[in-house]
Order: sequence, then C-alpha cells, then structure tokens
Amino acid sequence: MKKLFALVLTLMMLLTSVSAMAETLTMCTNASFPPYEYVDGDKVVGIDADIAAAICAELGYDLEILDIEFDAIIPAVVSGKADFGMAGMTVTEERLQNVAFSLSYATGVQSIIVREGSEITSYDVLAAEGAKYKVGVQMATTGDIYASDEFGDDRVVRFNNGNDATMALLNGKIDCVIIDNEPAKAYVAANEGLVILDTAYAVEDYAACFSKNSPELVEKFNTALQKLIDDGTVAAIVAKYIKAE
Repeated sequence: MKKLFALVLTLMMLLTSVSAMAETLTMCTNASFPPYEYVDGDKVVGIDADIAAAICAELGYDLEILDIEFDAIIPAVVSGKADFGMAGMTVTEERLQNVAFSLSYATGVQSIIVREGSEITSYDVLAAEGAKYKVGVQMATTGDIYASDEFGDDRVVRFNNGNDATMALLNGKIDCVIIDNEPAKAYVAANEGLVILDTAYAVEDYAACFSKNSPELVEKFNTALQKLIDDGTVAAIVAKYIKAE
C-alpha cells in the first residue's frame, strides 16, 4: 500500500508539474498595425508578438494571441478575457484610470498621411485657423485622442483600423490620416498616390496593459522585459521589422 501510495503521489506531482509547464498567458491585440502586429497566413506576427513570446518564454508560459478591435483591448484585459494587451499602445492618463502598464519597450511617432499633391503640405496647414480638413484615425488610438482634442469631433472620422482609414483617404472621403509612422510607411508603400508629411505629429512610448488586479503579473512581466531589453533581445526584435534608414 505504501508503494502504491508513493506511486500515486509521484504521478500527481508529475501531472501538476506538466500542468504548470503548460500554463498559458493570453495577449489581446489588433493585428492591423504593421510592423507591430499583423496577420501572416493564419498567424499574428510582428514586434509585439515576438516580444510577448520572448517574455512568456522567459517566464515559462505559452502564449495565446487574440486578434480583436483596438477599442476592445482594454475591456478584454479589465474583464479577464485576456491577461494583457500589446498593440502599439501608449500610456495615457485616461487609460491609467482603467489599467496598469508595463515598462516601455518601444518608441512610436505619430505621422500624417496625405494624397500626393494635397493642399496639406505641413502640420501648420492642417491646424490653421478656419481649416476644415477631415482627419481619419483608428478608433480609440492616441491618434484619435490627439486629433479629437486638437481639431474637434466634427473634423475627425474614426475607423476600425488603419487600413480602412487609408482606403477612405485614397477614395477622397477624408483629407489625411494620423497614425503611427511604421504602419503609415507600410500603408504608403502598399498604396500608390500617398505620402507621409516630413514633420512628426507626436512622439510616444509603447507599453503592455494589464488589469489593475494583476500586480504580480506586471512585476514578473517587467522583470523579464527589462532583462530582454538589457541583453539586446528587444532591440534585435525591433530591428528585424524596422530596418535602419
């Protein structure tokens, strides 16, 4: 009986160990923001996906990625549908009311896309007193927040993703798009007749978001992230997707 009990106990310990090894962290994102996240075949890839996978590997977790609308990311994290969100997300005072953030892992630049030959040749033209140019943004992004605060809701047109905003610009339904510079470059490269204005609209730092009820996870995530920053892993991932100019 003692031998049988010992065998059962060993099996239970092995099963517990296997279960712990297979534990999964769920990340939600919006995979229409290249090169930070986009779909390649049936898989979400990009800077955020690679950094999240490296952090999970460091912590001993598997990674599951949910592709949802950008404005659904924070609700998904708050409700517990996902453990964290990464989507080129900037820390803002408004977002801090609902979620906690990790250390910053990348810097983004908000840029302005216009059609070739546009009257909008600079930020000053777009922001001139009396200007009525329609500004396209991805809903709930910082581009949306900045443009709404600066130009007013009557001039801002919101889209579910950057690609829809870009198509609206090409079709003449709006006059420009404000979006992160890296996806902006991807959209301009894929669509003839668009250009990016030389002047940056805003500079911001990206971080992962978490439920405020998960301080231990945030601490572990930050410890792993800092290690990957220090050993050059994060820089190598960014360089893989964003080539030096």
